[in-house]
Amino acid sequence: MSFFGDLRIAFHSLMRSKGLAAIVILTLALGIGANAAIFTLVRGVLLKPLVNRDENRLVYIRQSAPSGGQDNTTFSVPEIKDIEGSVSSVSEFGDFSTMDFTMVGLGEPRGVQGGVVSGNYFEVMGLRPVLGRLIGPQDDGADAPGVIVLTNRFWSTVYKKDPNVIGKTVRLSSLGDRPATVIGVVEPSVSYPADTEIIGNIVISPHHLSATMVTGRIHRMTELFGKLAPGATLDQARTELRTVYASMEKDHPDAYPDNGGYRIDAKMLRDQITSGARTVLLVLLAASGLVFIIACSNVANLILARTVRREGELSIRAALGASTGALRRMLLAESLLLCGAGAAIALIIAQPLVTILARYASRFSIRALDLTVDFSMLWVGVALALIAAVILAFVPRLPSANASNGMNLASGGVRITSSTSRRQRIFAVTQIAASFVLLAGASMLITTLIALQTTQSGIDTRHVLVLDVPAPSGGKTPQQVLDFYKETTRRIDALPGVTETAVGMIAPWRDAGGGFGIGLQFSGDGHVRGKDDPRALWRTISPGFFTALGVPIVAGRDFNALDDSNREPVVIVSATLAQSMFPGQDPINRHVYWTDPVLEFLPGTASEKARFTSPHRIIGVAADVDDEHIVPAPATTIYGTFADSPMFGGHLFIHTTANPYALVTPVTKIIRDMSADEPVEHAATLEDIRAKVLAPDRLNSLVFGVFAGVALLIAIVGVAGVLAFSVSARTREFGIRLALGSAPESLLRGVVTEGVVMAAIGVLAGAAFGLAVARVAGSYFGDLKIPGALPVIVSAFVLLGAAVVASMLPAARAARVDVIQALRSE
Repeated sequence: MSFFGDLRIAFHSLMRSKGLAAIVILTLALGIGANAAIFTLVRGVLLKPLVNRDENRLVYIRQSAPSGGQDNTTFSVPEIKDIEGSVSSVSEFGDFSTMDFTMVGLGEPRGVQGGVVSGNYFEVMGLRPVLGRLIGPQDDGADAPGVIVLTNRFWSTVYKKDPNVIGKTVRLSSLGDRPATVIGVVEPSVSYPADTEIIGNIVISPHHLSATMVTGRIHRMTELFGKLAPGATLDQARTELRTVYASMEKDHPDAYPDNGGYRIDAKMLRDQITSGARTVLLVLLAASGLVFIIACSNVANLILARTVRREGELSIRAALGASTGALRRMLLAESLLLCGAGAAIALIIAQPLVTILARYASRFSIRALDLTVDFSMLWVGVALALIAAVILAFVPRLPSANASNGMNLASGGVRITSSTSRRQRIFAVTQIAASFVLLAGASMLITTLIALQTTQSGIDTRHVLVLDVPAPSGGKTPQQVLDFYKETTRRIDALPGVTETAVGMIAPWRDAGGGFGIGLQFSGDGHVRGKDDPRALWRTISPGFFTALGVPIVAGRDFNALDDSNREPVVIVSATLAQSMFPGQDPINRHVYWTDPVLEFLPGTASEKARFTSPHRIIGVAADVDDEHIVPAPATTIYGTFADSPMFGGHLFIHTTANPYALVTPVTKIIRDMSADEPVEHAATLEDIRAKVLAPDRLNSLVFGVFAGVALLIAIVGVAGVLAFSVSARTREFGIRLALGSAPESLLRGVVTEGVVMAAIGVLAGAAFGLAVARVAGSYFGDLKIPGALPVIVSAFVLLGAAVVASMLPAARAARVDVIQALRSE
């Protein structure tokens, strides 16, 4: 008989067991669908080539100072020139500086994140325009007109792919104002190192043309990319870069202090882009693989049970001359039909799963935003279906013609051999072990999330509305900017329900890493200034900032309207800084001052810089506010008043007793009445900002929780199925035991114990397997965490409890066996 004939017979055979076929198909659909979706995600983010031409030659060059807590210090212009002039294994270099701009003239005024690049940047990166042209060598130099290119996503989402944006002139403000013309739109590509919206030549940033930018070796704010020379390897480039870098350190020791541990490295660009998502995606792939194993184990048990019930039919076929190969082919045909149907449904399930998971993965890699479903998912589904079909076809033990003469050809009873029983329990234990690994991982993530959500920040997050209102541009003087913010806060304070309005340079948690990142070096009274000076975060705020955020002043006073540039410079410090700098002393009226050499590049006149770095008298001590981390750590912070400190960024903090979001419209109107070109964006309460920062942790918990839930459900069904089948096969045994005086409760306890023992073995196997895998994976992924004792214990109890629940129905059935009926069953 042909294989197509086997398929036809298999179809009719399965139609006689519609319930079992439906369960098998849906279980396989879950396992195959999850894996197809995850593989599509992994392929799209980690494996799919970039659109950049010569991708296999593109490298990302990074300078770091890990001993100083800086994973990426970026480069200065003098450093880039040294590297470009001395490294031959990299034939071309392209640089990229990330800056925030206020853009006016192209729709609504808005704040945008922009890149400032050299004229050869796009050529080095191998990118092409979809509209207009890109920045080229003709756009280099201080005398070139300002030009910008829109990123594809920004053009598509904000301007709906309007071709008329080309040729429009905009005004860009960031440490100065410059006009620029929109000359093109770049093709869809990964925006790296930042998710920028515009990319312009150096002319759009007056700061890039300043002498401090061009000559300052420690004025680092530029990322560096390169293209390997033909025939050169990454290892050759690394060796040459490190040799050149050693010379730079020798020639300029002050720029590379020993306590920083400065170093240079290079990675292939695609590896750098995908590094943030690699661990989470591979863990996700492993989780989906466990779900597939659980699904196959469950289905194998069902198929094994069905084969045992068909033992008489298979024995007759063997007695009539069917070979083992023919019987195996028949089972393979049934498995292919089941797995094919499961794969078809899986592909339908997988498409929306890809969309959901892409949004999830975009938190870790922006490549996921452009992910689309392609034929790779179809091939993955087919491959997994074939693997499952082969496994299911070769699970059962088949009778042979020589062994069939004593196999109860006419018997209606079910007999389970020790081999079959052992296989069923192995499959059930496998399901529980895999479920335990997933459940322990999900429990760890959920425990972490709960801890993060319940951590007290020390800030009144629920009643504070934050709006991004950058410092006004258009040639405004510092005094005019100060007057704008003062008048804005005065008018907002007059709105109903507003109790306090303040200005600050950093939005807590959302702007983590801003404001000079790890902080600036400083010193104080009683301390000797040196290269090992401690670091503190610098924050510029207005009077009332601490009141608006609900942060107490624990000593001294807050800023007031008299604290300005015409009087003695004053600051407020955090409680941790006060204790560390002046232990056991009263910090009020002591002095602190900035010593960081990078401050020589601060914008402003020489007198303004001198005032900023001069000793400042401490007038107050505020409770610690860690605006960088969700779980607060001791904060070493120095606060300066906005009337006497440089102002970058610009955020309004409005404390209200009413609905905070009801203030967005009237506040926007107030600001636009004062300055029509002023952006008012990203309105959110501090509570919602904190929740958004926690979104990746919440998504981790949700995604892995769903995987663990599905796995647990399948495992429960598997344990219940094994025990139910065992009970049905032991009906006569139970009848005899009852007839001999055994109590029904004894049978019930025996079946439940059987289920709990299987679960316990599965938990131990899962713990051993999970620990071994975690240790091996931990050597490759440094950020991989092993669940603590609490998640492991909780997961074990959940699985043991689930095993008891799964055992109760078969156990109750065993306890209710009719003695007469059981004895007649054979």
